[in-house]
Amino acid sequence: MTVVDASVWVSRLVPADANHAASRAWLEGESAQGGLLVAPTILLPEVAGALARRTGLASAARRAVTQLLRVPVLRLVTVDHLLAREAATLGARLRLRGADAVYVAVARRLRLPLVTWDKEQEARARTVIAVRPASA
Repeated sequence: MTVVDASVWVSRLVPADANHAASRAWLEGESAQGGLLVAPTILLPEVAGALARRTGLASAARRAVTQLLRVPVLRLVTVDHLLAREAATLGARLRLRGADAVYVAVARRLRLPLVTWDKEQEARARTVIAVRPASA
């Protein structure tokens, strides 16, 4: 099981992204090995927003969310008030952006590694969780 940041999913869904091939190979490899991929529920609006910004098409964003919801090995974690407070504490302590802190909190709570393309998130989260890029 691995927590997967939105940056990896977005790069997988955008063929022009510099990390597209690596994200695709990593996600397919994890799925083929039976690994569960975990993300907070904020994954859905993050991916929708990123796809809409990159493509200019709301329909592409909606299709991306539909695709994610059909990934059989994806498990979404609800962000309740306890997880949100933990993320807030981590965000303040590690100087993380809000969404980044939520992914780190999920990984920490479940004692799982985090996979991300976000270099800042990776560098700041290393003190509390195992974190690596999708190419590792």
